[in-house]
Amino acid sequence: MAKIPLSKGGYSPIPEGEHIFKVVSATYDDDFGKLEVELVTASGQKHTERFNLIGEDGEINEKAQNAFSFFAKTALNNFNLEEIDHEDIVGCYLKCTVEHDIQQSRKDPAKTVTFCKLTDKAPASGFETAEAPPAPASSSKPKAASSPAPAAKGGKVDLDALLG
Repeated sequence: MAKIPLSKGGYSPIPEGEHIFKVVSATYDDDFGKLEVELVTASGQKHTERFNLIGEDGEINEKAQNAFSFFAKTALNNFNLEEIDHEDIVGCYLKCTVEHDIQQSRKDPAKTVTFCKLTDKAPASGFETAEAPPAPASSSKPKAASSPAPAAKGGKVDLDALLG
């Protein structure tokens, strides 16, 4: 009997907190007014934003249009735009706060489902490679002359060693 390897995978939601996302694709179904925007984090976690721009009654869904307008203007960092092609946002970056909305599963009432909601959207210029270190606390004591900063991995300065 042959052994078939299984993946280690399994879905895990993007953790709550601030993340930078890159728009990797945007697809729009003009007939139904459905827009899907695929986003990815620097670590490769994926998220999809969906906008139903036309309601079930065939009329413009103003709430969805307002939400997408803010999303697109923020992604493009241009709040004077009046219209765009949906593909214009591909390649853009957004800094967002991820909040979890935990709901009871419709399929199995004994389980819950976690939805990731993006809030506090702001333009970003790309993935940040490292977080800025906290500013050192000011001290009234004069510092003694110091030797060159110890190097960490990759020849970078080890801030922890410098700051004690």
